[in-house]
Amino acid sequence: MHYPDIDPIIFALGPLAIRWYGLSYLAGFAAVWWLGKRRAQSHGGGWNDTQISDLVFFGAMGAVLGGRVGYVLFYNFSTFLNDPMYLLRIWEGGMSFHGGLLGVILSIGLFARKTQRPIIQVTDFLAPLTPIGLGLGRLANFINAELPGRTTDAWSGLIYPCEAVTSLNPMCVGQWEAVARHPSPLYQAFGEGLLLFILLWLVSAKPKPAGFVSGVFLLGYGVIRFSTEWFRSPDSHIGFIAFEWLTMGQLLSIPMMIAGMLFILWSRHQNTEQPSARNF
Repeated sequence: MHYPDIDPIIFALGPLAIRWYGLSYLAGFAAVWWLGKRRAQSHGGGWNDTQISDLVFFGAMGAVLGGRVGYVLFYNFSTFLNDPMYLLRIWEGGMSFHGGLLGVILSIGLFARKTQRPIIQVTDFLAPLTPIGLGLGRLANFINAELPGRTTDAWSGLIYPCEAVTSLNPMCVGQWEAVARHPSPLYQAFGEGLLLFILLWLVSAKPKPAGFVSGVFLLGYGVIRFSTEWFRSPDSHIGFIAFEWLTMGQLLSIPMMIAGMLFILWSRHQNTEQPSARNF
C-alpha cells in the first residue's frame, strides 16, 4: 500500500498558510482546555475557569519553547553551533517531546507558584489531559510524511515517497521507494495518544495519593515511546546512540521510566489523596 500523499497545507490565503501541523497544536491545547474544565467540575480542588485557561497558556508556552529548544539540543546541536539563529527558525520544523516535557515542568512550576498550589497537585491534574494532544501531534507527523519507520514486510507497511525518505535512503530515485516502511507516527499516535489517555483516565477515576497519576504518566509514556521506537527509523544524522539499537528517543525515555517508578513508589508513602474525577 502506498502512503496517502496528503498536502500539509490545509489552505492558503496569499502568504498565509494554514497547516495541519499547526492545527494539531491548536486542537491539542483546545482539548486540554475542554477536558480540564470537565475534569475540574468532577475533580474538585477549587479549580476555576480562569485557572484552567492560565494552566493551558503556561503549558502551551512551555511545550512550544521547550519542544524547540529540546529538539535543537538533543537532535541538532551541531547545526545550532554553526548557526545559532537556527534555534529561532521554528517554521523549518523540529520539535522534541522530551524537551517539551521539561519546558512544561518549568512553566507548571511558575503556574503553581502563582496560584500557590503544590506542583505535584498541578501535574496530577494535568497528566490525564495531555495524551490527546500528543496523539494529534503524531497524526500531523504522519500527514507531513515525517518520521517514516523502519523497512518491513508486514501488512501495515506503507511505501513512502522518495522525497520523504532520501535522508534514510539516498539511493531512492523516482516517486516511490521500492520497499515498505512502518507508519511509525500512527503507532505512536495510538500508543501515546489513545492508549495512554485511556490508561490515565481509568487510573485517575478514583482518589490516588499525590504523585501517583504523574508517575503513571511518566512511566506509561516512557514505556510506550521506548516500545514504538523499535518501528521508527532513527534520525539519519544521529543514527543509533549505543549498542547499535538504542535510539535517541529510547535513551531520553529511560529517565522518564525511572522517574515514573520513583514517583509511584514515593506516592505510596503519601497520606494526601487527590480527589476523584468521577464522570470525567
